[in-house]
Amino acid sequence: MTGRFAGKVAFVTGGSRGIGKGIVELFAREGAKVAFIDLDAQALEQTTAELKEKGVEVYSKVASVTDAEQIDQVAKEINDTLGSLDILVNNAGVIRDNLLFKMTDQDWDTVMDVHLKGSFLAARAAQKYMVENKYGRIINISSTSALGNRGQANYATAKAGLQGFTKTLAIELGRYGITANSVAPGFIETDMTKETARRIGIPFEELIKASVSQIPVGRSGKPEDIANAVAFFADEKSSFVNGQVIYVAGGPKT
Repeated sequence: MTGRFAGKVAFVTGGSRGIGKGIVELFAREGAKVAFIDLDAQALEQTTAELKEKGVEVYSKVASVTDAEQIDQVAKEINDTLGSLDILVNNAGVIRDNLLFKMTDQDWDTVMDVHLKGSFLAARAAQKYMVENKYGRIINISSTSALGNRGQANYATAKAGLQGFTKTLAIELGRYGITANSVAPGFIETDMTKETARRIGIPFEELIKASVSQIPVGRSGKPEDIANAVAFFADEKSSFVNGQVIYVAGGPKT
């Protein structure tokens, strides 16, 4: 296949739906071999079938990013079956939104485990193969919530933590031809934002309308908007872009 990622292998966590699926599909269109994991077996099976119908070389597996043994095995299988592991996108995520006084220990721990521990385990597993090849791209999916968001003490903390994690990886791994960057989405139409609408008790269309009213470009985001930013960081030509966070939110974020 031709494309800017021809010959490359891209691994996306949480790649069966929403933003993750958009990222997987872009890499596939641009010629990459794609690998992804998810806990949603039905969505994983469907996305795998769709890609294979298009002739894409795919590795997919039901696995948890919070299980070190599973992640190490997945990384090995990707390298062995697809030939390398060149790009990692830490996308897997969950929300357990609540105001601080209502937030449970489990709400906090679950969000920290998936976003922070999960990204740590996947990066640690993938970098082994990237260091050997003297090439790699690691992209962590943060959020505008990293700047603070009501009802998301856990999520905001985790997404801010990913930015610090990104910058540290950039410093440690740069000498091996590996860059680490982060994409921070604003309001994107996904199952996760539908869940937010359900939580606050309004129709999803109403949440979209309220969000768009605050977005300078006058529209909500789609998974492909995030995928395009990820592709910029993942591009071989972006080798001098390292340790950066880009907000993809239809307007400036500080």
